[in-house]
Amino acid sequence: MKKDNVVKINNPETFIDDPLTGILRQGARDLLAQALEMEIETVLNQYKDLKDQGGHQRVVRNGYLPERQIQTGIGPVSVEAPRIRDRSPQQSERITFSSALLPPYLRKTRSMEQLIPWLYLKGVSTGDFSEALAALVGKDASGLSAPTVGRLKTVWQQDYQQWQKRSLEGKCYVYFWVDGIYCNVRMDDKQCLLVIIGATDKGEKELVAIEGGFRESELSWKQLLLDLKSRGLTTAPQLAIGDGALGFWKALSKVYDGTRWQRCWVHKTANVLNSLPKSLQAQAKSKLHQIWQAAGKDEAQRHFDDFMKTYEAKYPKAVQCLEKDHDALFTFYDFPAEHWRHIRTSNPIESTFATVRLRTHKVRGCFSASTVLSMAFKLCQCAQKRWIRLHRPERLADVVKGVKFVNGIEEKRIAA
Repeated sequence: MKKDNVVKINNPETFIDDPLTGILRQGARDLLAQALEMEIETVLNQYKDLKDQGGHQRVVRNGYLPERQIQTGIGPVSVEAPRIRDRSPQQSERITFSSALLPPYLRKTRSMEQLIPWLYLKGVSTGDFSEALAALVGKDASGLSAPTVGRLKTVWQQDYQQWQKRSLEGKCYVYFWVDGIYCNVRMDDKQCLLVIIGATDKGEKELVAIEGGFRESELSWKQLLLDLKSRGLTTAPQLAIGDGALGFWKALSKVYDGTRWQRCWVHKTANVLNSLPKSLQAQAKSKLHQIWQAAGKDEAQRHFDDFMKTYEAKYPKAVQCLEKDHDALFTFYDFPAEHWRHIRTSNPIESTFATVRLRTHKVRGCFSASTVLSMAFKLCQCAQKRWIRLHRPERLADVVKGVKFVNGIEEKRIAA
């Protein structure tokens, strides 16, 4: 009988407290203690000329606060924060000291505060929290239990509600990416998430709106857009990118009628391929790719016509699906070529919400709409820090001014 190749995996608790981790923790403790000493010395030097009634230095050291443990990425680190004493007889004049490195009541580093929601949002159930955290930061970690997630969800909902009411006065978004996201869970009476990401005139991508909607309907989108406008977003975006099936487009024409439309090529490709047999999908996908990757509109039109001739006889549904959005598929050619990689698809939304789908797939069950919305909101806030800035953002100023582009190149440059 052959020997099996099953390898035993040690329990996390058996390797958390290894010698190297112990050395790192001690080093972290020493470094933190040195930094705190330097911080308090700076404060004492700042007030060294202050004297009390007896001519003695008024602001002096006053020992240490009780030792406490800070949960860090390498486990708990013990620390004693130094303190000062101001001997002024007037209590209102006394100088107080609060460490910027070690704020009062701090028990976890910021990285640990972010770890807890990410464990939950990435699919770790609350029942598995203790084991997961033991493997990451040590078996003696405190204050990181499953109930913490319950408290955090309440905070997330409050943050989301405040964010929904924020003022948009003076904001200018040049591009909108829009989509309706289905999370495969029952969200009370809400069927999907309506999401808008905007590109500012500085080239930064921001989450503009996330709201529950009913089947991506025109009414739901209209209510969302009107809410944005009522909070100060009076400047219409120059271009909106999204799937052609959205009720968003009808709502957009009623709220921001000057915004141009760009159909998402990723959605369109998927829709067209669904009307073709699997044996032809690879070839058809390559032909579709040639259309939206063409260097100019004329070349793209030639590839478009070639696709129509190839499939119109046997697969008229695929051809009709592509043909009905012809103009909106080529809008990007009237915008700077440096931005084409960003505005041909709604991928900024799709890539971000892959995590939301993971979380809801892991949990399975009935969510309240507020829970899903606040969870998705926090995920977007985390993801927003890593969203890619638009290439050549200075071109956005030309777009706002109404400069005309032909095949991605400024018209006056072509004339010259």
